[in-house]
Amino acid sequence: MSTHPNHTTSIFNTFKRAPLSFERGEGVRLFTDDGHEYLDFGAGIAVNSLGHAHPHLVEALTAQASRLWHVSNLYQIPDQEKLGQRLCDNTFADKVFFTNSGAEAMECAIKTARRYHFHNGNPEKIDILTFEGAFHGRTLATIAAGGQEKYLEGFGPKTQGFVQLPFGDADAVKNAINEQTAAILIEPVQGEGGVVPASSGFLKFLRNICDQHGLLLIYDEIQTGVGRTGKFFAYQWSGAAPDIMAIAKGIGGGFPIGACLATKEAAEGMVLGTHGTTFGGNPLAMAVGNAVLDVVLEEGFLEQVQQTALYLRQQLAELADAFPQLIENVRGEGMLLGLKCRASNLDVVDAFRDAGVLSIPAGDNVVRLLPPLVVTIEDIREANNKMHQALGKLSQKTNDGEKK
Repeated sequence: MSTHPNHTTSIFNTFKRAPLSFERGEGVRLFTDDGHEYLDFGAGIAVNSLGHAHPHLVEALTAQASRLWHVSNLYQIPDQEKLGQRLCDNTFADKVFFTNSGAEAMECAIKTARRYHFHNGNPEKIDILTFEGAFHGRTLATIAAGGQEKYLEGFGPKTQGFVQLPFGDADAVKNAINEQTAAILIEPVQGEGGVVPASSGFLKFLRNICDQHGLLLIYDEIQTGVGRTGKFFAYQWSGAAPDIMAIAKGIGGGFPIGACLATKEAAEGMVLGTHGTTFGGNPLAMAVGNAVLDVVLEEGFLEQVQQTALYLRQQLAELADAFPQLIENVRGEGMLLGLKCRASNLDVVDAFRDAGVLSIPAGDNVVRLLPPLVVTIEDIREANNKMHQALGKLSQKTNDGEKK
């Protein structure tokens, strides 16, 4: 295992980093500089949608890098038009604004919603209904949207205009709508919050109530999008399309890309000068984004993801059955799955890592499993065997501790 001694670092101390560094990756595997191999079932927190060093992505990036890196949005960027049109052709959207991250995509979504009402003569409509347990990013606006005190603490007054409601509570939504309400914002599956899916019925309810009250429905599909749940976007399972959607993570396959998608009507207020970005939509990012879609939108790819995801869920269910004292249940959709733990989820993450499987902690004492979409049945079997061994050791350790 590659480790680094404790020392003063020039980097902000905002992450508790595992004592690992990787020198290369291939497919679903990562390799340390001293030769240790790990199955990456975290995928850079749902980012490496096509795994590591995917040949088509490498080719697209290196080819673009030899031609042109950056020109700014003062000029036309043909591949940006191409990627934007492909996203529109395969979703509800008519318009796209490219960013560098999910938080930036969410900022654009929030601004688009508020500007829509301003444009239509209702500047008082600024409030956005959000849900407890949500995570929408780390900017001042997006931590206010998420509403979690641990992210808000120490950063001054909470940005106004966000109203948190219990997740999945239709009555709370009905009672919260007033003359200042502009939109409703939801993750189809809460990722950081503990891999908690919204029901199709609740998403359809939100769509209907937004239509009834002239509100905009915003989806945060930063973690759930680009095939992660087995559809191109998670909302497509319910058929309840949004007016605005923030995406990132998987669309870049590891390259920093985000985007705000919107209907033509929802985007009407975003006129010349109302928003901008220096790096968003640059040629390097657009080359990679188009390469990701070449693969994800290929005929049969998403169907294969659905089949493989079902097998992964079955394997995780067997794991939970084998260790009921450690694992309570399996939750989630597609390749966004969580193990609700009875043991500490951090202990489970550490045990998995020691066995050679990388996973991600989440809220509600959950461990997330987010393998690249190209993961195979054989990869899943290997990971399951390693996780089984890890939980066996953790169970023995727990039993020994209780005896003492």
